[in-house]
Amino acid sequence: MNDYLIGGGPIMWLICAMGAVACCVFCERAFQLHRERIDGRDFLSGIFTALRRGNADEAVAICEETPGPVARIVALAIRRSDEPLERLEKDLEEAEKSEIARMERRLAVLAMVSSSAPLAGLAGTLQGLLQSLLAFRAALPLADQAGIAGGLALGLATTIAGIVVAIPAQLGRHVLLVKIDRLAIDVRDAKSECIHFFGSLSHG
Repeated sequence: MNDYLIGGGPIMWLICAMGAVACCVFCERAFQLHRERIDGRDFLSGIFTALRRGNADEAVAICEETPGPVARIVALAIRRSDEPLERLEKDLEEAEKSEIARMERRLAVLAMVSSSAPLAGLAGTLQGLLQSLLAFRAALPLADQAGIAGGLALGLATTIAGIVVAIPAQLGRHVLLVKIDRLAIDVRDAKSECIHFFGSLSHG
């Protein structure tokens, strides 16, 4: 393995660096998204109960103590509940877009790794092929087939490494997108519940 890492040259180290970055991004995003997923129904029930009692400050405090986009959306709705309903809806829609963008940050890194790592591996293979052909021509008529084969093997190792890095990066990105979709649904539901709640108060 060390021979392949060293023999692969800078391109192999680049692929390894891509894999390390992708792993770090996936772990950080997965942990953060898991941490921000809450039971929206129970959370909103507690918030609306506090608001019906006139404890807006308590409701905001609960939101600030709760992690995640749902709590941030609800806190914004409470702070701007005195606005006209149409204005409140617009503010919450903008906040929803911001929360989704926040959840999706750094996913572009995984997309870049999944598309770039195989290309880097292919470049390494072509480099190895070129070096082997040059070595073969220089050694004629007494070419060392073992040495040439070894150069080709090292070149192919970069392609394998690129694919090995790209597949988990792509799968990891899809896993995170599923988590983000679930959170986005929670945010959308919370936004609708808040609009309905404050709308009923204004008509009450």
